[in-house]
Amino acid sequence: MEKYSEKDIDWLLNLHKSTGTSTRIDVQPKPRRPWKRWALRLSLALSALLCLVILPFFLLIRFSVYLNLTYGLEAWTSLGGGILATIVLLCVYLLLISYKVANKKLLIKIGGIGIGTTVMGYCLFSLFYLSSVNAKSADVQSVYRSMHPVLRVAVSTVTLADNDLVITDIERIEEDYGRMGLPVNQTSLHYRQESGYVHAVDIRTLDRGFIRNALLRGSFEVMGFRTIRHVGTADHLHVELRE
Repeated sequence: MEKYSEKDIDWLLNLHKSTGTSTRIDVQPKPRRPWKRWALRLSLALSALLCLVILPFFLLIRFSVYLNLTYGLEAWTSLGGGILATIVLLCVYLLLISYKVANKKLLIKIGGIGIGTTVMGYCLFSLFYLSSVNAKSADVQSVYRSMHPVLRVAVSTVTLADNDLVITDIERIEEDYGRMGLPVNQTSLHYRQESGYVHAVDIRTLDRGFIRNALLRGSFEVMGFRTIRHVGTADHLHVELRE
């Protein structure tokens, strides 16, 4: 029997080195970070929830403005249409949340009454109450009800997100322009219009941040109102409902 020396055995064991074959290097995958996935899911869920919360308020005002401007409906009829659309939307929310309930007719009957009462109560509060915190003076607070009903509900809704909002002016007469040292504006929507209401309101923007003022202006424009930024010593945002 042929004998192999220790040198021969070492040569056989290291044959792959002499033939130029390379060893396999296992690349370890990067460890997963599940917290990133959960953070993304949480962000998306919160964003969706925020949209669902905001949507009824947006629909209430935007649909009212749409009815008023597009179809020329009078103030209270337009607002009534917005209220009805909001009630329908919230009833859809209720059905989606309670999809497992067997007696859906009873659910809509009882839930619809509660939803309708809540929406109507919110609108009545917005129509007839303005906090002194949100009015520049008692005079502004006293003429709050002269403002167009849809505009009143819009301003009140914005105060939910911006409780420091301050209304500086609502109703004017021609003599007011002289007292302010301004030329008389015959087409001002601060006058009472044919609808019987004032269609404009001025909101303070002085000493407020750029982003905050941009969000304020964007909110009213998205809801269908026209806005004009007046800068100067009496820096303010003019918001109007032009028929």
